[in-house]
Amino acid sequence: MKEYQKCAKEMLEFVDKSPSCFHAVANVIDILKGQGFEELKETQEWKAEPGKGYYVTRNDSSLIAFRLPRNPEEIRGFHIVASHSDSPAFKIKELPEKTTENYYIVLNTEKYGGMILSTWLDRALSVAGRIVVRGKEGTETKLVNIDKDLLVIPNVAIHMNRDMNSGVAYNPQIDMLPLFADCGGGKKKASLMKKVAKTAGVKQEDILGHDLFLYTREKGRILGDDGEFILSPRLDDLQCVFSSVKAFANTCPQKYINVCAVFDNEEVGSGTKQGADSTFLEDALWRVAESLNKSRSGYLCLVAGSFLVSADNAHAVHPNHPELADPTNRPVLNGGVVIKYHGSQKYTTDAVSAAKLKTLCEQVKVPFQTYANRSDILGGSTLGNISTAHVSVSSVDIGLPQLAMHSAVETAGVKDTKYAVDMFTAFYGE
Repeated sequence: MKEYQKCAKEMLEFVDKSPSCFHAVANVIDILKGQGFEELKETQEWKAEPGKGYYVTRNDSSLIAFRLPRNPEEIRGFHIVASHSDSPAFKIKELPEKTTENYYIVLNTEKYGGMILSTWLDRALSVAGRIVVRGKEGTETKLVNIDKDLLVIPNVAIHMNRDMNSGVAYNPQIDMLPLFADCGGGKKKASLMKKVAKTAGVKQEDILGHDLFLYTREKGRILGDDGEFILSPRLDDLQCVFSSVKAFANTCPQKYINVCAVFDNEEVGSGTKQGADSTFLEDALWRVAESLNKSRSGYLCLVAGSFLVSADNAHAVHPNHPELADPTNRPVLNGGVVIKYHGSQKYTTDAVSAAKLKTLCEQVKVPFQTYANRSDILGGSTLGNISTAHVSVSSVDIGLPQLAMHSAVETAGVKDTKYAVDMFTAFYGE
């Protein structure tokens, strides 16, 4: 098996084990612990030793890890890669069960993020996330993944809507509720929370809260005439999470403090305590500097010498709609790391940060591409400009090329994960 195929399969296994943002962060922790990283708590003082690695979590869904060089006297700043753990999905509401026609039980859900709603129809779905339960010493959280084909959101038959292929506007409160069970003419009362409790090994009455999401049961796979494509849920942005964490966990820094940040809630604007628009990154970097006995001025000197790679997937040219791409900046699958530009700074790339990224790619023979929106199409923003509003560092926005972003299942190139790992390894090895 070729190295890039092996890396792609490893990434797909990571995605498959990460049906929610909480599972993604838990799986990152497993990787870090396997390399000897130690956990720190925000509620405790930090003591970090040269050459060692540490991580801290917030809300179970965001994580910041760092590793110090062996010689702290030579530290020039922080080398940071930021990605995000969340993907668009349906979130389950409180009091989730709703009876229809005294026979069907559906679940009451709401959109999380900018979803392509139609892609969730007629697929096997299930439920994953976290619950909060009563414990012996207060409350505790538990991960939950109901690992079975549990739900479906059925389409309306074309016989009942002859205009189906002319375009349908889906109403999330009406059209997108998943079928959970039949209730046998009102005699049977199915209980999602009973099933959740059984899966978590707790009593239903001990569940005090939940953050549960639907996820598609389709597993990631390699496809194409020569196995050149990847088809998988949640590539945005777990492909970048995996690539950055793999490089970070296996690389010892020389003259920079390596930092790997995985934020939650990018898909809904990052404006939470665990999002990129919080103080999480700034808090963590300042506490790392404190552990090295740096003054406030010393910390600001480190920040001034730092660099951030904002890693969030990029749009490839669509094979059926090439007209939607910019006339000259046109990334393709398997074409390498994508450097993203935006004149109004929704992407933070400038001439200096682009030069830094291009030099890194050239050092390890990783191909790179460029992306910009068509000037008449409004694009989205990501982690870079939000993070640098709190920590003022030079930054470049990059991603891996993909198709069908925000679909329930997305498409990418089989080679690009390995390209990203190699580039991040070069970055973290400086």
